[in-house]
Amino acid sequence: MSAATASAAARAVALPGNVRDGLPSVVGDCPEFLVASVRRAVRAGGGWQQVADRVAGVLRQRVPAPSLLTDEQLAGDPAGYQVHLLHAEPDGSFSITVMVWLPGQQTPVHDHLAWCVTAVMQGTEYEEIFALASGAGGLEVIARNENPAGTVSAFAPPGDIHRVRNTGAGTAVSMHVYGTDISRVGSSVRREYAVLSPARPHQNPPKHTEARPRAPLAGGLLHVRLLPSVR
Repeated sequence: MSAATASAAARAVALPGNVRDGLPSVVGDCPEFLVASVRRAVRAGGGWQQVADRVAGVLRQRVPAPSLLTDEQLAGDPAGYQVHLLHAEPDGSFSITVMVWLPGQQTPVHDHLAWCVTAVMQGTEYEEIFALASGAGGLEVIARNENPAGTVSAFAPPGDIHRVRNTGAGTAVSMHVYGTDISRVGSSVRREYAVLSPARPHQNPPKHTEARPRAPLAGGLLHVRLLPSVR
């Protein structure tokens, strides 16, 4: 495999066997206490960030163990990180997934259809957060976070543009709770961003385990790829 091919594989998401016609189906079991707690947090209402913060509070009480997945699922896939859907709420208000990342695997730069809460269950995930660059027509990095096991983060559009990758030597596993039903829409991703501004010299911000510095999106032109939603 060439270096270019290996790099492309590291960025890709491999479709598990439970994906049919581009739509994932539920696999495995999600603990009922977790589903019930997330359901209460979602039904309490409020804005997207308020809901995400409440759901994050649920996960911070007890981050689930990777044993929610089978050994086969935890083995990952060299073709790309794996997304396993554990629960889709019947009314479409949220879904719960677990992602498995082999070393070097990463997402594209992207934003989301709705709020999202992430909890690192195993390993360490490195995250870059982006904002529109002033007058540059592209993106700039506004924060870099190294998120070890136990880290829980909550965010919502706007200000949710990021890229995540496993920079460690071992497999990383994380839970993602989305404010949409990905068994209906296919993915939590709204857009993938292809154009980045030249990197600006700056000091890395301190590492953190909870807060996620984000900036609201401003106006401006940016080349993006709109991902179709299946309704």
